[in-house]
Amino acid sequence: MKLILLAAALAASVVPAQAQTVAAPRAAADQIATKKGPLTVQPITHGSVVLTWNGKTIYVDPYGGAAAYAGLAAPDVILITDIHGDHLDPTTLAGLSVSKALMVVPKAVADKLPAEYKAQVRILNNGQRLDTLGMSVSAIPMYNLPEAADAPHTKGRGNGYVLLLGGKNVYLSGDTEDIPEMRALKAVDVAFVCMNLPYTMDVPQAAQGVLAFKPGIVYPYHYRGQNGLSDVEAFKKTVNAANKKIDVRLRNWYPAAQ
Repeated sequence: MKLILLAAALAASVVPAQAQTVAAPRAAADQIATKKGPLTVQPITHGSVVLTWNGKTIYVDPYGGAAAYAGLAAPDVILITDIHGDHLDPTTLAGLSVSKALMVVPKAVADKLPAEYKAQVRILNNGQRLDTLGMSVSAIPMYNLPEAADAPHTKGRGNGYVLLLGGKNVYLSGDTEDIPEMRALKAVDVAFVCMNLPYTMDVPQAAQGVLAFKPGIVYPYHYRGQNGLSDVEAFKKTVNAANKKIDVRLRNWYPAAQ
């Protein structure tokens, strides 16, 4: 009986360790040509994406647990858009190899990051730009409409980002509505656009915003809201009914839920 109990105890102790090594499911990566080699787009979950370009790896809003990033290169740059837990996730950061990464964040995020990361932080606020590692990172506004002090996302607190990678402009919306600053964007080659109520915008708003700035490729992301997942098929249909030239790429940003 003692041997049976010991074997059971050993088996129970092994299960958690095994579970920690299992990578979370994720969508297949895309590749987009640039003047300096391919840009690899790896959807992770929700507002998280990993971009690999010119030998550099960029994590955007790492969230959802370290297992979601298993097998991917450690980041050279981490972009964080906002203070909310689905963008600034200290638990996920703690499980990743981020010690050599430059963290580009707005001041509100810098103020909330654990002290161990302070030396790695470069603060960018709306309207500022950083040139580093052969790329350019520009911070642009992201906020709710109408503007209000109690809105989930107030103007100036968080950042959307525009990256210039090998001649390609890549827009990451963060949590926003179809604000004038988004509609005024020019020459965007690849866009990641959020659509989830009540935190950002609905599908028609997102579609009209995209039709205003006309990116070459657009990925709906960050589309889980209070009532489940937004209808990204409807987004694609609306956009392409008005502009067939925009390549709407639907990818599964929530594979673990299926």
